[in-house]
Amino acid sequence: MRRAVIALLLLIAAPGCSAVTAGTETPPPATITIYPANGATAARTNHGLIVKAHGSPLSRVTVFAGGQAVPGTFDPAHTIWRSAWTLRPDMEYAVSATAARVRADARFRTLRPQHTVDVATATPDTGETVGVGMPIIVTFTGPVTDHRAVERALEITSSKPVEGAWHWFSDTEVVYRPRKVWPAHITATFTAHLSGVRTAPGTFGTRDLTIPFAIGRRMISTVDTVTHQMAVRRDGELVQRMAISAGMATTKEYTTTSGIHLTMEKGNPVRMISPGKKKNDPDYYDVMIGYAVRISNSGEYVHAKNNVWAQGQANVSHGCVNARPDQAQWFYDNALRGDPVIITGTDRPLEWDNGWGFWQIPWDQWLRGSALARGVVE
Repeated sequence: MRRAVIALLLLIAAPGCSAVTAGTETPPPATITIYPANGATAARTNHGLIVKAHGSPLSRVTVFAGGQAVPGTFDPAHTIWRSAWTLRPDMEYAVSATAARVRADARFRTLRPQHTVDVATATPDTGETVGVGMPIIVTFTGPVTDHRAVERALEITSSKPVEGAWHWFSDTEVVYRPRKVWPAHITATFTAHLSGVRTAPGTFGTRDLTIPFAIGRRMISTVDTVTHQMAVRRDGELVQRMAISAGMATTKEYTTTSGIHLTMEKGNPVRMISPGKKKNDPDYYDVMIGYAVRISNSGEYVHAKNNVWAQGQANVSHGCVNARPDQAQWFYDNALRGDPVIITGTDRPLEWDNGWGFWQIPWDQWLRGSALARGVVE
C-alpha cells in the first residue's frame, strides 16, 4: 500500500517539473531605419545621412553617391552610423545596411538648391610651401549668415598637432591662424566640406575644396628702426644681418609700421608711386624698385636701394625697409609667403587689417571672432 502511494505522488509531480523547463521565446528580428528615407526626391542635405539599428548592432553600412563612397562613422555601440559630412545637393544616394541577418537598402535624391555659395578664393595655393606665420584666408562668392555651420565644415589637418582657430571678419571672409606660429617642416591640408552645407536661408554650398600645402623652414626677421639693423634667423640660427634704412617719419605715410608683418608677395622690379601726390608735387616719386618683398598693404616692402650711406645710419625712406642690393636680393630669393618680419622702434603700429596683420590680434580676442568660440587642435 505504501509503494502505491509513492508511485501516485511521483506521477502527480512529473507534469509540474516539465512545465518549468519549457523552451524560451524567440527574440524579435532586428530593424533598420535610414534617413533620408527611401524614395525621397528632395532630401535635405545639411542633416547628413543617418542609419539606425534596433535589436542588433549594425555590422555593415555602405553608401555611394555619384559612384564615390561616402565616409561615415559608427557610434560606440555600433547601432548608429552617421555620414562624416553633409550631403551633396542634387545627387542620388544608394545605401545598404546590415544588422544580424536583416538587410535594408535605400535610394534617394537630395534637393536642388535655389541659391548657392562656394569658395571664391583661398590662400595659400595648392602645393605651396609657406612660412610659419601663414594664415589661411577664405572668401566666399556670397554672404554666409550661418557661420557655425560653415565653420564646422572647414577642416585643417597637419602632420604635427597644431592648435588654431577661425576668425570671421565679415560674412564673406574667414581667416584661420595657429595660436602660435606653425611648426616648421610639416605638411598640412585645408578642406572646405561645403557641399550641402546650409550657408544662409535657401542657400547651400555645392562643392568641396581641398588644398594641400607645406610649412617650410622657420625664418623670422627682426627689424630695429632705432639701430637701423635687420637680422634674419632660420631655424633659430642667424643667417643674415643687414644694415637698413626705414621710413623718415615726416608724415604718417612715410612712417614704417611697427608690429608682426608677414611677407605677402614678391616683385622684381615693382613700380612705386608716392601716395596721394601728383606729378610735380613736392616729394612726388614714380620709380621702379628691385627685389621688393611686400609686407603690408600700405606700400611697405623690404627692397633693394643703393643708398648705403643711410643704411645702418639713418631712416630716410618713404616707409619701406631698404637694404644693400646684394643683401636685398638674398632676402628676396629666400623669402616665402607668410614669413614673419617683426618691426620695432616706430610710433605707428601695424593695423590688423593692413595686409596680413592678423598676428596683431591677441589670441583671446581672436577666439571671439570664431563662431564656435574655441580653438581646435588638428
